[in-house]
Amino acid sequence: MKYIFTSLVIGSLSFLNACQQSNNTTSAQSPEQQTSQQQPATTPQQAVTMAKEAASQLPDFKFYRVKSGIGFTNADIPANRNTVFILFDPSCGHCQQETGLLAKNYEKLKDVNLYFISMNDPALMASFLETFGKELIDKPNVEVLYDRNQEFIQKIHVPAQFPANYIYGSNGVLKNNWDGEKDIDFVIAEFTK
Repeated sequence: MKYIFTSLVIGSLSFLNACQQSNNTTSAQSPEQQTSQQQPATTPQQAVTMAKEAASQLPDFKFYRVKSGIGFTNADIPANRNTVFILFDPSCGHCQQETGLLAKNYEKLKDVNLYFISMNDPALMASFLETFGKELIDKPNVEVLYDRNQEFIQKIHVPAQFPANYIYGSNGVLKNNWDGEKDIDFVIAEFTK
């Protein structure tokens, strides 16, 4: 009887000890680990679609003015003139050079909407015109826009190089586009056609 009682006590203690170790293992895990053991894995997010060809018609979009943070959409584009989107990187030497040459030729471009767009941090973009295109500052047809939701590359085009230029007519139809550096006379002629 003494052996049976001792066996029962040792068995009970072993069982309780095993339960405590199991609970300690579970509580030592983070809540995320515990949840992942209890719930099946969720499906991965869908991949973002990128525009491989330039949009033939200007799609709806929402960018943000770098100066104020206020939204900028198709409705904000002045009518009856060409609209040019220049997708740029503030640290790109070719972008800086093109901007400087456009600034020096502003008189030829005053009847064209010029929108410099980047997905970079607005702090990097804020001084871009002040540094590389002083003559473009505070012009009514020139704006630096922040594409915080990457709409440009999803809806308009993913360029191979910067600067990438897109010219849309007053009807919103694509007239021309190109990636990379071009002669400034060609650029101005295409912007104003």
